[in-house]
Amino acid sequence: MMEIEVKEKNEDEMIFILSDVDVAFANAIRRISMMEVPKIAIEYVNIIKNDSVMFNEVLAHRLGLIPIISNFEAIESLIPNEDCDCKDDVDNTEGYCSKCSVSFTLTKNTPGVVYSKDLHSNDPEIKPVYDTIPILKLKENQEIELEAVAIVGKGKDHAKWMPTTLCTYKQYPVITFNNEKELSNDVVEACPNNILNLSKKTKKPKVQNIEDCTLCKACVRASGNDAVDVDYEENKIIFKIETDGSMTPKEVLLSACDVLNSKADKFIEF
Repeated sequence: MMEIEVKEKNEDEMIFILSDVDVAFANAIRRISMMEVPKIAIEYVNIIKNDSVMFNEVLAHRLGLIPIISNFEAIESLIPNEDCDCKDDVDNTEGYCSKCSVSFTLTKNTPGVVYSKDLHSNDPEIKPVYDTIPILKLKENQEIELEAVAIVGKGKDHAKWMPTTLCTYKQYPVITFNNEKELSNDVVEACPNNILNLSKKTKKPKVQNIEDCTLCKACVRASGNDAVDVDYEENKIIFKIETDGSMTPKEVLLSACDVLNSKADKFIEF
């Protein structure tokens, strides 16, 4: 049975260890976390007035990359745009409605930097994650006025819908010493991550912080006589998820597991 051990966790980052799993499962979770976990991002921008030096297309692109709060409550409050019945309404030429989108307005005519906090949402619970993301800069007698519309999407369609800024894994490292061969202290200096250290008692290299090992095998090359061996545990994975703040790593992981479970059910039914 798979076991999960959480090593580090905060609002934007989580490191955990998966035991009794293979690389294929870990990679499936990684790909789904990046590409198929739903997230809210700005898709449509109606620029009413733009006197700044920034082109409209560049401005729209920057707005799309601003992280929007996309926790479970926010996602559940919106219907995915492709599933909304507004698509069937011939009178709806915009392609979205209040059930599948959130509107933001931005109006400013004073000199200075325009920040993400200047985007005003029609839903107080769905807003930019950070207030201090610079959008553009206005000079004297310049004005910006626009409306932006955010919808639910997935990373496989565009990077702005990717909830993760980092999603990676590695197999659990194992470092062993061959006591029958002479071990040079040069292997300690060769390790770029200070995984090896000299023991105060024996004055010989010892292993510390094994989970920080990147399996680079610099110590193996430095030994020159196979006195050090770097390997990994077959079914033990160190997994790291880092998000842009739109949702927590735990929410990303739970959503990814739900998507993977749904895919497995469809495969079994087929």
